Amino acid sequence: MARIAVIGGTGYAGSHIVTEAVRRGHTVVSVARTVPGERVEGATYIEGTLLDVPSLVAELEGVDLVVVAVPARGDMLGKVRPAVAQLVAGLPETVRVGVIGGAGGSLVAEGGPRLIDTDGFTEDYKPEAREAVEILDDLSETPISRDWFYIHPAGGFGVWAPGERTGSYRDGGDVLVVGADGESFLSGADLGVAVIDEIESPKHPRGRFTVGY
Repeated sequence: MARIAVIGGTGYAGSHIVTEAVRRGHTVVSVARTVPGERVEGATYIEGTLLDVPSLVAELEGVDLVVVAVPARGDMLGKVRPAVAQLVAGLPETVRVGVIGGAGGSLVAEGGPRLIDTDGFTEDYKPEAREAVEILDDLSETPISRDWFYIHPAGGFGVWAPGERTGSYRDGGDVLVVGADGESFLSGADLGVAVIDEIESPKHPRGRFTVGY
């Protein structure tokens, strides 16, 4: 079993990752700016912030893998990219890093374009989506000795459409996963399944992939 730290572990994506990791018997540390009243039994909760990387690295000593589930949204816009870069540089090379991105960087078809570059992509979401894409670019430029993975959830992923745990999903590679009905959707619980599957049986070393139904 792995010792996994989830930064942003009390958020929508992060809490589902924590839940699934505990469910499968991993040692899980949830890191967030505040410790929640309701906690996942079996997880350890600590206060920490991506904006204080040196303290965060010290708190995470001994973990095997760190998953960053902090969106570049609200007061974090413009701050997540440099913080993730600093975190990756500060962690031991033996620690694998996972990042939960957004759908914007997914390709809409083989060869492109990216979803963010299509006419229908909402302008209000573009700053967050661009920063998420830039984080992926930064990861791609890290030394080959640094292992990482990056997940693009489906377009309809979010607290507004929680869904249920089915235990299954499709891996679309670089391309946005769209169902037969034309919709792109993934529940929070099944994002957790996809993340822990990748941790337990790595299929995307130093790579990104899309997930949906």
